[in-house]
Amino acid sequence: MFSSHLSLPVAPSGALAPPRRLSRPTLALSLCLAGLVLAGCQGRGGLGDVTGSIGGSATQPRSASDWQAESDRWGKRYEANPKDRDAAFYYARALRSLDQNAQALAVLQSAVLTHGNDRALLGAYGRSLADNGRLKEADEVLSRAHSPERPDWRILSAQGTVADQLGEHARAQQIYQAALKIAPGEPTILSNLGLSLALSRQLPEAERVLREAVAAGRSDPRVRQNLVLVLGLQGRFGEAETLARQDQSPAEAAATIAYLKRSVSQPNSWEMLKTGGAKPRAKATPVQARAPEPSEPQG
Repeated sequence: MFSSHLSLPVAPSGALAPPRRLSRPTLALSLCLAGLVLAGCQGRGGLGDVTGSIGGSATQPRSASDWQAESDRWGKRYEANPKDRDAAFYYARALRSLDQNAQALAVLQSAVLTHGNDRALLGAYGRSLADNGRLKEADEVLSRAHSPERPDWRILSAQGTVADQLGEHARAQQIYQAALKIAPGEPTILSNLGLSLALSRQLPEAERVLREAVAAGRSDPRVRQNLVLVLGLQGRFGEAETLARQDQSPAEAAATIAYLKRSVSQPNSWEMLKTGGAKPRAKATPVQARAPEPSEPQG
């Protein structure tokens, strides 16, 4: 269904954890207003993925079994000492990557009580609040997870995805522009911005921004599928299907386009895109782009 990141942001989750394994039909379209990240998404599903620390890790887990091993390892350390900051950070990250969102939130909520000035933990907590649908709280926490003298584009992208989910698209777009000043050309931010523009019905500008994201060369297939969505919303189904075939079989791409045609022909198509409409057999679920999962928490 069309929910959070027409594939909207990212990112709180801020926010593109390992990429969630989507079936190809599901990969088709991603609008993550219900779930961010770039924040979702280019990492674990959901809002823009953000934890407040800088940089990604080439060695972070990628498969579900890897994340389960991480959860087991850090969970034992956390149980031995719940006030261990790194144990809380990495255990919650693994839980979230396994879609155990309520448990991840409980871990982080406890951690920020002990380490209230730790921006990495605040960022992770804000992202987790968004995962659990507590958007107003997520917005407030993420605003405290960075400062002008220590800006973090992942946090900003996560904030943007939360603003989009709250329906505050103009504010979201301002936040994405601020993030782009820190990380020019970052495809996760551009993807979230493009879908935010689409939700504002600024389709030509949304297309321009999404083409820039795709051309960056580092984009996730889900970023291309956001462009598929925007082309379809403009009635350019031939172009959309050609692009969809880069990541889908001909049959899957055809199913995606057929669903788009049915959706845009409805008088309430824009509302469907925001809240979800009839679910096609080849489910087209927009996914927000998410920032890379940081490996090291930074205070």
